[in-house]
Amino acid sequence: MELRKIIPAVSVAIVRGRTVLLVKRARAPSQGLYAYPGGKVEPGETLAQAAARELQEETGLEASDYRPLRDIHIDGSGENHAVDYRLTVFGATYAGGEPVASDDAETAAFYTLAQMAQMPLAGDVFSVAEELLGPSS
Repeated sequence: MELRKIIPAVSVAIVRGRTVLLVKRARAPSQGLYAYPGGKVEPGETLAQAAARELQEETGLEASDYRPLRDIHIDGSGENHAVDYRLTVFGATYAGGEPVASDDAETAAFYTLAQMAQMPLAGDVFSVAEELLGPSS
C-alpha cells in the first residue's frame, strides 16, 4: 500500500441565528456539493489564520471566536485526487456582512438544518451543523 501525502486543510462553520454558512464547491474535492468554506493551509499560517483567510476569500465574511470542532481525514483517492487531507473544522461566530461567493465557491448562503436535509452535502457537514445548532425540531 502506497503512502499518500496528507495535506493540512481547514473549514469554517459560521453560525448566524439558527443557520450555518455553506458554499457550493466549484472544484474538486466535493465539487457540486455544499460544504463549509475552507481550503489548504498555507506555509507559515496557523490553522485558525488559514480558516479566517479562506472564509474571507470565498465569502468576504468576517468571523470571530474561532475554535476547532473536529479533525476529519479526507481520502482523496475516491475522487482520483492525488493527496489526502487532514481537515480541521472550526466553529466561529458571525461578525457581520453578507456572503458573496468568490474564489472556488459557486454560491454562499446561510441555511437551516431543515434546508440542509434536502441538499447534497459533503462529508460531515450535517453532523457538524447539528452539533452547532442543536438537533432540528
